[in-house]
Amino acid sequence: MLGNFNVRTDLALEAKEDCDAQKISVRGVAVQEEKDEKREIYTTTVKISTENGAKAMGKPVGTYITIEAPNLSIPDEGYHREISKEVARHLKDLIGKEKKSIFVVGLGNPDITPDALGPEVVGNLHITRHIVREYGQLFLKEKESREISSLVPGVMAQTGMETLEIIRGVAQETSPDVMIVIDALAARSTKRLNRTIQITDAGIYPGSGVGNHRSAINRKSLGIPVIAIGVPTVVDAATIVNDTMFHLVDAMDESENLKNLGGTLKTLNREEKYQMIREVLTPNLNTMFVTPKDIDETIKRISFTISEGINIAFA
Repeated sequence: MLGNFNVRTDLALEAKEDCDAQKISVRGVAVQEEKDEKREIYTTTVKISTENGAKAMGKPVGTYITIEAPNLSIPDEGYHREISKEVARHLKDLIGKEKKSIFVVGLGNPDITPDALGPEVVGNLHITRHIVREYGQLFLKEKESREISSLVPGVMAQTGMETLEIIRGVAQETSPDVMIVIDALAARSTKRLNRTIQITDAGIYPGSGVGNHRSAINRKSLGIPVIAIGVPTVVDAATIVNDTMFHLVDAMDESENLKNLGGTLKTLNREEKYQMIREVLTPNLNTMFVTPKDIDETIKRISFTISEGINIAFA
């Protein structure tokens, strides 16, 4: 009756949680959790190893590392340094020591703050490719670093070109060993906004979380390994209403006068609740995405944390 409805999220962890909530057993998907209570850093690794698992999850085959840090949006330099080290550790594991030249791409529109994560990260990187061209590979050996280059390709509305076309052209000219792509993501849960970092070797589909589907940037389309780093900065209006409705139902259950209404809402499953909310919001709010009010400051802080992670790992 309600038709198919896909929750908009770029996080593999949330896709797995949705499968678990609907009691769907997915073969070819393994989950491993790490909890560092002292540093308040929680890491979940979701490995999708089969096409069946990829279809069920709605994500390509690959490894998805999700770092959840509740205090990531707080201006604590010591805490952010710990997150940078964690990002560096996972990047080293995914890329390995044999990859010497790294091409970092900052996706997104620098004029739209929630979408400016990629360009901001690139602006804080320690770039070395031009120095290598000047002084040779001996410079890298002395500094124990790698050849780093970067690009901010903009968006189609600014260039008239697919992001993939621009990236592929530069990559063919510079021949990097591996590419790191940074982009802002969309989340299903408001609690993960600006508090979560996802790292994956499956590449990325720019704009997929907000319904703007662009060409995939991955190993298949570029011929080299592509590591994607993303932070959820927006959530759609239906998600916020849905989360509020869950709290409302719980409150109703505690009220004698409203208990029956709360019980009626509880009979709907997760998919039915989302579909109902989106139909109610149509046509005014169902395409609206929301971001926290302090997003300007937060993007600058988190982008520096990610860039430091890349600098620690390779530069």
